[in-house]
This record gives sequence, structure tokens and C-alpha cells, in this order.
Amino acid sequence: MSHPIPSPEAELSRFSQRIDELCVALVTADPYILAAKSGINYTPIDKDTGELQLFIWNRHITINYPSFKAHDHKTGQELSLVDHAMLLYYLNHADGTPVEGRWISFSELPNGRFYNQAFQGYTGQVLARSFGNDPASFEFAAHNLAGVRQFGLGDLAYTFQALPRVSLLLVFWKGDEDFPASFQVLFDASASHYLPTDAYAILGSTLTRRLIKSAKETPDA
Repeated sequence: MSHPIPSPEAELSRFSQRIDELCVALVTADPYILAAKSGINYTPIDKDTGELQLFIWNRHITINYPSFKAHDHKTGQELSLVDHAMLLYYLNHADGTPVEGRWISFSELPNGRFYNQAFQGYTGQVLARSFGNDPASFEFAAHNLAGVRQFGLGDLAYTFQALPRVSLLLVFWKGDEDFPASFQVLFDASASHYLPTDAYAILGSTLTRRLIKSAKETPDA
């Protein structure tokens, strides 16, 4: 049986169209339980309203309760439709399962094996074409994105915090005369308790784009 291969662009469009539906699903949730399950902070304003505080890609975000409108805590700017949808998916999906600290591939996520080749195509293969056999360039880009160096994995590896309990591990292997350089995005073994598999496809694609862009930027002084 063949399975359609969704593109990152198609997934982004579908996500952004579900914001109202995702908000409705959260309206009856207890904000304190919601915060506990997702590893974020809830601050009540009065009996019926409050604010949820969390970080997405190291960006401080405030979500108003019970409207679930979200904005950048520092600038007040509303989130993009995709980032807003990602946060709502996270809040809907999080069940409080402890993060394991054990890494799995995209193919090990629910139904991930059907789309693993496509996922590797727009993440690892794109990164390999962009960075080639240049670990210094990858290291520079990872530092710019506040990546945390991990040891004992490949030739170079960094973790990136996408959401409070969602980290992505990117592993780099140097190439040689027989094999080209390669990259792979991995996820914590608890991943399915915090987002659906198609959301991880979007996060992997987002990390790929951010790293390529970051390689061209000057780090903050």
C-alpha cells in the first residue's frame, strides 16, 4: 500500500488552518493541569483568566487564558499562524510523561517509517548539501541558535530546545573517500506524548531552515 508523502509546506498550511479547532479543544481544560502536563508556568490574573508562559525556540511566549491568543512576551508581536498552531498542538497533546533522555529516529515515531525517507530528504540531506564536510560551519550555526553540544554521538552533535519538553538532536558525521558527510535529526523517546508525528516533521524542517540561515549571520556580541 502506498502512502502519500506530505511536504513541509503542505503540513504548515494544514496546521495553520486548525487554530480555531485547537483553541476550542482547550477551552474546558484546567490551566493548572495544562501547565503541569506541558512543563510551563501559569499565572492567574483573576478567577477566570490568566497567562501561560513558555519558550519556543528560545523565544519567550505569553498565551492568554482562556482565549489562547499568543504573543511574543518581549515585543508583544503576535505569533505566526504556524508557531501559534504548534503551541496549541503541544498544549493539546502533552500528557506529562517524563522526558527519557534516549534518542530515537523519525522512523520510530508513530507512522514515521512511512515518511522517514521524505523527512530525511528535507532535513539531513538538505543540511549535508548546505554544510558539506565542514564541521566548523555547522558548529558556528549551532552556537548561533543556542544549541547545546552533546558528546559521544557522531563527530559533532547538538540539541535544540523547540518547546519545554521537546528537544531535537542533530548529529553530524564527517565524510571520507567512501561516504559523504551526513546529518540526522533525532527526538527524545517521549516525543509522541507531546506532539503528533506530523508536527515533528515541521520542527525538523524548521530547524533545518534556521541552521542554514544562522550559518550566514553574525553571532550576538
